[in-house]
Amino acid sequence: MAERLQVHAFEPSSLANGPGVRAVLWLQGCTLGCPGCFNPDTHGFGRAHSHTVEELIARLVGLRERIEGVTISGGEPLQQPRPLLHLLRRLGESSNLSILLFSGYDWEEIRGNAARSAVLPYVDVLLAGRYRAQERLARGLRGSTNKTLHFLSNRYGPADLAAVPDAEVLIGQDGTVRLSGIAPMEWPTALTAQPGK
Repeated sequence: MAERLQVHAFEPSSLANGPGVRAVLWLQGCTLGCPGCFNPDTHGFGRAHSHTVEELIARLVGLRERIEGVTISGGEPLQQPRPLLHLLRRLGESSNLSILLFSGYDWEEIRGNAARSAVLPYVDVLLAGRYRAQERLARGLRGSTNKTLHFLSNRYGPADLAAVPDAEVLIGQDGTVRLSGIAPMEWPTALTAQPGK
């Protein structure tokens, strides 16, 4: 049976979710329940679009001439560790796209769990730790000051993350306006916000 990922949203071209132009995949489902989370719509496991890993690979590899890498956020990506591992492994085999992964688990919770830590060899940058509203930072891709950065390859360094814009406005071909990034601006309620971190 084909591996499937529960996906909340997909953005094919973003400048505010990691270094360079990146595709962003927001996975659906999170049980961590961080107070003040910007993406509460990503928490429930029943609100997702289910995609096979192969469908997602085809879509991402098809973008490889226009993007530098893929950012995976959520929800909590590491609550779907097996299909996520399959996706990252296949991306590594089929492309040279960099991988940036956001997780609410801290470094020890990831390293101490075999299923979660299995994805690390395929990740260039990991941002780890639960969001803490009282320690809000919203800069350098870190939502709060407790979140830790782990450069797992030599592809990027701290300056690369510091140069990423904190927010962006994305306008779809259908005219929809979406906000993205670590510090999306506040808009009138008539506009819909796209997931950030």
